[in-house]
Amino acid sequence: MVFAGCSRAACCRCVRAPVLLSRRRHAAYSAWRSCAIICRSRSFFGSQPAVRLMNWQKSLGTGFVFVVLSAASLTRPAQAVDEIQVYNAEIAELGQWTIQQHLNYAIRGRKEPDFPGGLIANHTLNGTPEFAYGLTDWWELGFYAPFAVSDHQFLSNGAKIRTLFVTPNADKRNFFYGVNIEFSYQTSRFAETRHAFEIRPIIGVRNKEWEFIVNPIVDIGLGSLGEADFAPAARLARNLGNDRFVGLEYYSDLGKIGNFLPLAEQSHQLFAVTDFKLGDLDVNLGIGYGLTSGSDRLVTKAIIGYAFPVPGGSKETNGGGLKRLPPARSFAASLAPAVPDGIAAMR
Repeated sequence: MVFAGCSRAACCRCVRAPVLLSRRRHAAYSAWRSCAIICRSRSFFGSQPAVRLMNWQKSLGTGFVFVVLSAASLTRPAQAVDEIQVYNAEIAELGQWTIQQHLNYAIRGRKEPDFPGGLIANHTLNGTPEFAYGLTDWWELGFYAPFAVSDHQFLSNGAKIRTLFVTPNADKRNFFYGVNIEFSYQTSRFAETRHAFEIRPIIGVRNKEWEFIVNPIVDIGLGSLGEADFAPAARLARNLGNDRFVGLEYYSDLGKIGNFLPLAEQSHQLFAVTDFKLGDLDVNLGIGYGLTSGSDRLVTKAIIGYAFPVPGGSKETNGGGLKRLPPARSFAASLAPAVPDGIAAMR
């Protein structure tokens, strides 16, 4: 995948309930406490000691069930963010390998995990190498090995594979589109569900000076704790020429589709980004600011990419790609003497 900019960060520490419950579970815990106070104020427990004890045990059990069910309904299967990127429908050439290294670091991130035992975003480095191979001019396969470094620990987040379908030669089109489908195996420190899907439509327009791209992403966690979250992303960039861009990228996570989180708990981040070439390397750098309390406040990101030469091709730079050579003449034909124009005209 030839990137157009690179979405979410995370980290590590166990959490003890209920004091250190995640921010989404505090609401359920507070609601239970309020309910208990109201019940006591109405002499819910009766006048006899035995009756009071039985009613107290009953209310405690009911309250515990309420907390558990409410916490489950308020908690989404959050995931660590190993790539912060808006896909632009550009892919590897037919028969070409590409590699990208994604890195992002939360300078001022969230200090509570999204679920008990999950990673904490603050001061955590997330990243992944990404390998991709062009199968056709409209189809690319990719593989990731996500990781995080937190509290001086290296943590693996399993692996991801993806398949990307796009309009051919998207880098030359004024209007382009595609869809990326991703399947991931996740470890317990990064997500509550072991398996997940990502469906990422790609819609974009561009001219010689500007490009605007939207990725309305749907993340689907599989299993009893899984749900479908809506996490749209977008990019607006100015082309300065010579493979240089400056622009803004927007990333968000609104929560479960059909039951979005309150605005303050949603993630909304705005990144200032720049793209440029450094020799044969494609570089994307950005710094992002969180717009809500549910966002990491200050995050930096980087993507460094390299496109390996196409077998039998030459290096003609166009958006970081390597273009194919026209068919070569045979060796015998190259040794044949040139025919004078006059003789050729007599033939």
